[in-house]
Amino acid sequence: MVAIKAADVARFMARPDPGKPIALIFGPDAGLVRERTDTLLRAAVDDPRDPFALALIEGDALAQAPERLVEEAHTVPLFGGRRAVWVKAGSKNFAAAVERLLAAPPLPDCRVVIEAGDLRRGAPLRSLCERAANAAALPCYADDERGLVRLVDEELRSAGMSITADARATLVSLIGGDRGASRSEIRKLALFAHGKDRIDLDDVIAVVADATAPAVDAVIDAAFAGRLDELETNFARAQSSGITAGAIAGAAVRQASALHRLRLAVDAGSSTREVVESAVPPIHFSRKDRIAAALERWSAKGLERIIVQLGGSVLDTRQRTKLAYPIVQRALLSIAFPARHKE
Repeated sequence: MVAIKAADVARFMARPDPGKPIALIFGPDAGLVRERTDTLLRAAVDDPRDPFALALIEGDALAQAPERLVEEAHTVPLFGGRRAVWVKAGSKNFAAAVERLLAAPPLPDCRVVIEAGDLRRGAPLRSLCERAANAAALPCYADDERGLVRLVDEELRSAGMSITADARATLVSLIGGDRGASRSEIRKLALFAHGKDRIDLDDVIAVVADATAPAVDAVIDAAFAGRLDELETNFARAQSSGITAGAIAGAAVRQASALHRLRLAVDAGSSTREVVESAVPPIHFSRKDRIAAALERWSAKGLERIIVQLGGSVLDTRQRTKLAYPIVQRALLSIAFPARHKE
């Protein structure tokens, strides 16, 4: 059997195949993994809160007692009805338990849902479920731009709201990476705009952009200051919190442009401190030292080269969306390395 393609996962989620009672949900988007796990479990039992209908097994415990999975999948509910077994993967390998289950499938009214992390191709658990005729391996990858647009429209439609085109485009550039985090930001935006029929750009900037700004600022400031360790740490933190590669790249372009403008003012005779203190829009006090340090490191011509370079990176992320984060990280590292040597 071949693995279910990412594009076909939504079809399976809408109508789970009874011929595949075992579902492995895995991938880098932890929020989407959690969401799809919940969806399948709710569809599999009448009441997910009923401990007789839904059994939870930790993967690490299952690794020590692999026979338990078959036992749970063959247990008849005390009061009848449908049943589900939810396995939460941990750090230990429980492929042996799944192999036993594939050979002795669950009872007709039982579904087994395995919630896992990002499994590499060839990982034992993933390989077992991809090859088995009675299992479905459901990958969960970060939403692309089209998926994010659909998510925004669905969430706002359920809230009885619409959104302007420019507001939607800006919102999509600021979310992504984790379905749960994206959905949370959209719902927060809808709550902020409660009482309005239509969300506009000002609403997005007031709610979502402000929420992501501190994390993005930390990434960009570290790059222009040449602080490699901080750059790697803050970049990973921004990515894991659901901030898109496009949002980070766009912020880097804006920062380079702002630094170029300030550098020209310094070259015209103003002191670095005067330029930083009188900047428009004002620079937050927590960033003034970093901005001043960046102005000392970079010349106007150097910043011009960075602007061109980052523009190319932004275009590259749109053409190769699956590599967006590595592309942006590489671009920022190419700024940080020379900045470090300017100290």
